[in-house]
Amino acid sequence: MRIYRAENYQALSRKAANIISAQVIIKPDCVLGLATGSSPIGTYRQLIDWYHKGDLDFAEVRTVNLDEYVGLGPESAQSYVYFMHHHFFDAINIKPANIHIPNGLNHDAQAECARYDAVIDSLGGIDLQLLGIGRNGHIGFNEPGVAFEKFTHCVNLTASTIEANQRFFNSPDEVPRQAYTMGICSIMHARKILLVASGADKAQAVYNSFFGPVTPNVPASVLQLHQDVTLVADEEALAQVKAHGLL
Repeated sequence: MRIYRAENYQALSRKAANIISAQVIIKPDCVLGLATGSSPIGTYRQLIDWYHKGDLDFAEVRTVNLDEYVGLGPESAQSYVYFMHHHFFDAINIKPANIHIPNGLNHDAQAECARYDAVIDSLGGIDLQLLGIGRNGHIGFNEPGVAFEKFTHCVNLTASTIEANQRFFNSPDEVPRQAYTMGICSIMHARKILLVASGADKAQAVYNSFFGPVTPNVPASVLQLHQDVTLVADEEALAQVKAHGLL
């Protein structure tokens, strides 16, 4: 595992974008696993900036997103389809056919999860998976207690995750209670994993995930078993790691 300490969110975003851009340059038709949430927005902005300067070309890149809310379609401003187009896809030259996100409007969970796993397999797997981390250590929507062996599946969101995401909705009641998410096994099959973490509220999760025991109660802790993981975090997110003298 590699850990990069960033002075602040801007530096974190630039470092993460550097890692992703290197993957795109080395393999122009690579498969990128992408994440939503506030953590990767700065990374996407930096990649867009480099694209507009002519430093990057996404014409052959394929993408698969981690997750989508059940019940939200592309037209919903809270859907992850909308998020990705608004924050990234609409500003680069990626081909629409190369964008893959779970279909939140398919209420046949078994069929949708099988379809999405088949998509990932058809692409030859994920070259680089970008992750954020939840305050309870979740990655994607894999909540504490979810078995590590799972592939794409439908999850019931915990109260803490619903609370964390309600800022994107008009009221807590509007937050969907379920989501489709790549499972831990899907994520661990990626050839490289890049996790970004920012802010003091992520400090305990970062410490537990990378320096605590490997347990389903801290889903991100399984990343300790992956052969190629990079953590890019700012000083606040690394506070607990530093307090324990591990940096």
